[in-house]
Amino acid sequence: MNTIHDLPTAVSTKTLNLVLLSLATLGVYPVIWLYLNTPKLEQVTGKAIASGTFLIWLAVCLGWSGTLSTLGEEWAEVIAGLLSIAGCVLYIVWAFKARAALQDYALHEHKIDLKMNVFYTVLFTVFYINYCVNALPEAQRKQQILSGQPV
Repeated sequence: MNTIHDLPTAVSTKTLNLVLLSLATLGVYPVIWLYLNTPKLEQVTGKAIASGTFLIWLAVCLGWSGTLSTLGEEWAEVIAGLLSIAGCVLYIVWAFKARAALQDYALHEHKIDLKMNVFYTVLFTVFYINYCVNALPEAQRKQQILSGQPV
């Protein structure tokens, strides 16, 4: 049987480290994190979240938006803006798929009603999902206390 620590151990990234690495790499690290950890999330939760092609298109949108925005041409800035919006939408789609997989996993595998904020899912996407993955053991502990089970 899976333990509640399997998913945080598989992902093995503190949220603060994810934020700091994202700042240090100017936004490149979250794409790398997604590419490395989506298969781990899928394996532990047993739910499909995103294919490798989906993640590559996310990287393409963000990479080209950054490149085109440096050209200084008006047409390039418009295309860069559209690609940036597309990248944000792809992040949000990934976050909601991961949110659903995480909630389903917590409920069916560990009998935890994991409440995840929709607003935070949209605003913080990858960072919020990583935070919730790391908070699973604490959520289980709270659930056991509230249900009167020994901790």
